[in-house]
Amino acid sequence: MLVPLSRAAVLGLAALVATSGIAAPMAAAAATVTIDVRGPDGRPLADAAVTIETSGHAPIISASMLHGPYVMEQRSIAFQPHVLVVPVGAAVSFPNRDPVRHHVYSFSRAKRFDLKLYGREEQRSVVFDRPGVVALGCNIHDSMSGFIIVSASPYAARTDAAGRATLTDVPPGAARLTIWSTAIARPDNMLAQPIVVAASGTAKTVAIGR
Repeated sequence: MLVPLSRAAVLGLAALVATSGIAAPMAAAAATVTIDVRGPDGRPLADAAVTIETSGHAPIISASMLHGPYVMEQRSIAFQPHVLVVPVGAAVSFPNRDPVRHHVYSFSRAKRFDLKLYGREEQRSVVFDRPGVVALGCNIHDSMSGFIIVSASPYAARTDAAGRATLTDVPPGAARLTIWSTAIARPDNMLAQPIVVAASGTAKTVAIGR
């Protein structure tokens, strides 16, 4: 015979569950979003920064994301990678792998810094604490250029050689997709559009017009 539980017993059971580490099922599973970016020539566009800003969800950047590690090398008289995507608050190391000295700097609004001359196998580190695009240069080698995209969203990545970026654990629902690339002929080099993230995952191809 089943005996109904009193209100006090029900409340006590709920408290026991809450304190015992038994979690209630999540309301909605996180999704994987795959974005394929095509350049003005229709070919896959590498080194584009892809960001998803979710609607109704406060962005949470985990400690593991902040720790990276994030590295912008100086190698073969170039910044490698040419584009690096990092979350707000991340520290980026700038190791010099060249047999010559470099003087790395940026005058960008999101982050101004100046790393004085340093030699081979030396490195410096900079914390990027504001979102935005940070253009890099070298005071010794004018041909060197690179970019660090600092994102306030945890759902950001750089496209690979196939023009693809894969973002995981994205909450389903309405969101905003932003793509940054020097191939985008706009003053801010950005293209934004709405996107709906399905619980089963979403795949989308974005073509950059001329």
